[in-house]
Amino acid sequence: MTDTSSNQMWGGRFASGPDAIMEAINASIGFDRRMAAQDVAGSRAHAAMLAAQGIITDSDADAIRKGLLTVLSEIKEGRFEFSTALEDIHMNVEARLKTLVGEAAGRLHTARSRNDQVATDFKLWVRDQIDAADEGLTALLRALLAQAEAGADWVMPGFTHLQTAQPVTWGHHMMAYVEMLGRDLSRFRDARARMNECPLGAAALAGTSFDIDREATAHALGFDRPSANSLDAVSDRDFALEFLSVASICAMHLSRLAEELVIWSSAQFRFVSMSDKWSTGSSIMPQKRNPDAAELLRAKIGRIFGANVALMTVMKGLPLAYSKDMQEDKEQVFDAADNLLLALAAMTGMVGDMQANRDALAAAAGSGFSTATDLADWLVRTLNLPFRDAHHVTGTLVAKAEAKGCDLPDLTLAEMQDVHAGITADVFEVLGVDNSVASRTSYGGTAPAQVRAQVSRWKEVLK
Repeated sequence: MTDTSSNQMWGGRFASGPDAIMEAINASIGFDRRMAAQDVAGSRAHAAMLAAQGIITDSDADAIRKGLLTVLSEIKEGRFEFSTALEDIHMNVEARLKTLVGEAAGRLHTARSRNDQVATDFKLWVRDQIDAADEGLTALLRALLAQAEAGADWVMPGFTHLQTAQPVTWGHHMMAYVEMLGRDLSRFRDARARMNECPLGAAALAGTSFDIDREATAHALGFDRPSANSLDAVSDRDFALEFLSVASICAMHLSRLAEELVIWSSAQFRFVSMSDKWSTGSSIMPQKRNPDAAELLRAKIGRIFGANVALMTVMKGLPLAYSKDMQEDKEQVFDAADNLLLALAAMTGMVGDMQANRDALAAAAGSGFSTATDLADWLVRTLNLPFRDAHHVTGTLVAKAEAKGCDLPDLTLAEMQDVHAGITADVFEVLGVDNSVASRTSYGGTAPAQVRAQVSRWKEVLK
């Protein structure tokens, strides 16, 4: 009788047994090929430094430089044959380089290890993504500023608990997201500055006995300085974790705005109209326009959050210095970066194209007793009532209006004076939503003049 258990264990993709499994679990070329440009840049800088230090000859360095450019060209043009057996992008590039330039290729790895090489490549790649996020956030901020400037004096309801609270302006609401995403922009820039130290030259973990010039390679690759501790340089991935952390905060802000676009574009709200570029129709209900882009953006945010948790989990139990676990640092970051940049581009498009329904905003702004706080404030200022007393009087007037089926401005002066005799006709001046928003002139308030001032400030910041 034939024992089939081993065939089942090694069947399918891993039919050749443990060797196939080990190759599959050990290889990263399926995803780290994305760092090809960074790998070639790091190798070029390293070769130039080795030649400048007299560690390799100028002729070898020149051959390496030309060979690396050929390799990069082949990769960009899709002519490069990647090999899983060679494990990663570093060994794939080096093997092809050896085919192209011969013995000189073997001198490239002098005074470095794959440990400092991959740390350098990954830092360069993450830095590029931060720069792309910076560009994407700047474009989104400009789109929000355009909406804020156009609607600086358009009234709409401000909400707490998704219930009408006080009137605000459309411009003020847009500027709230400018502030949030502006902080995200500053966080990305802070993270970039903090990560901008070069691991190259740390070698495997202890540095090297060769007389290398780490300042030269750091400068050539656009870093501010070389990393100061070789153990730390090859073993930490906090630069990737910080990128994911900042990306997660930014993604959360994008998801909140996406949620509002979903709500606002509904038939129940009609606050905004989304263009056909960012919405789709129903397969069965011809009247519907679904905010699919906003919904998909909202869902993709979970992948960014997940990447952050995943990499934290990979790193949490690793002793110094390098461990193979750290090969699992890239796929999550690659996916998160892709989804963040896609979300930023999609949100910029939606914000740029959406049309606010000014009439619907204004109608909603005046509903739900939104000027009740203005009434209470008036009672404090004009009648010198303690705020708690004013709050009680206002609550009684709201109850009276509810019973009558009208809003506060629709109560007569006599009906108001039945609750508090000191109320005068001047109270009606604060019960209009336009007067309400115009009165909120404190710094950072919703008054149109304040909104326009903040728009001007942010335009200067983004220059």
